[in-house]
Amino acid sequence: MSWSIADVARMSGVTSRTLRHYDAIGLLPPARIGSGGHRYYEDADLLRLQQILLMRELGLGLRAIQAVLDSQVDRVTVLREHHRRLLCERDRLDTLVRTVGRTIAELEEKDGSAMTKINRPENLFEGFQASSADARAMDAEARERWPRAWEESRQAIQGMTDADQEQWQREVTAQMIRVAEFMVAGTPVADPAVQAEMDAHYRGVCRFWTPDAAAYRGLAQTYVDDPRMRVNYDRIADGLAVYQRDAMVVYAGTRLG
Repeated sequence: MSWSIADVARMSGVTSRTLRHYDAIGLLPPARIGSGGHRYYEDADLLRLQQILLMRELGLGLRAIQAVLDSQVDRVTVLREHHRRLLCERDRLDTLVRTVGRTIAELEEKDGSAMTKINRPENLFEGFQASSADARAMDAEARERWPRAWEESRQAIQGMTDADQEQWQREVTAQMIRVAEFMVAGTPVADPAVQAEMDAHYRGVCRFWTPDAAAYRGLAQTYVDDPRMRVNYDRIADGLAVYQRDAMVVYAGTRLG
């Protein structure tokens, strides 16, 4: 049995454009190409796509994924390792669920009072990764799209102590919460207060690499397109990834030219 590219896109959630890109770079060629250039995929191709998506979830870049898939490593062994890492990620997400639930309970108990009045502020950050969402976004796609920026980011992170990274993550998370408050209040993304947060966000990104307007818009789109990025933001407030992207696009157009 074979499936068209539209079928595969519908089943997997991967866009047809991405599937064509995977074909172009040799990562996932279709089993056959029919009349009119239509691509068709078979069982083995769907299994390969599943492995690609698993490794993307684990943060591997496309070149690294291709090297793994083209190697002679036993697929069951590879899948077992993916399974182990996914279980670790599940445990981390469970911790994040408890963290956000505890924050909601604290705020409700205090009638929605300021975050600074929570009894144990460190509880806000339990379960978050040590590196920021922006650096994680750079780690996969940027290796292909912006190699110089990726290298700058990698070197900057390597130069940080554990304490630096912890403080950095606290700042990132606090900013995510502030932006979420603007979104929930219905504040337009072009509002000066929101754009002031985007200025702080841009300056934070510049600690690791300096995007121009096009690159900053590209990073903004990553917040929506990358499932890992989107879930990190939407975990704070549903729709925050889109709101953050839109605010960054406005900033890129008005401040970065």
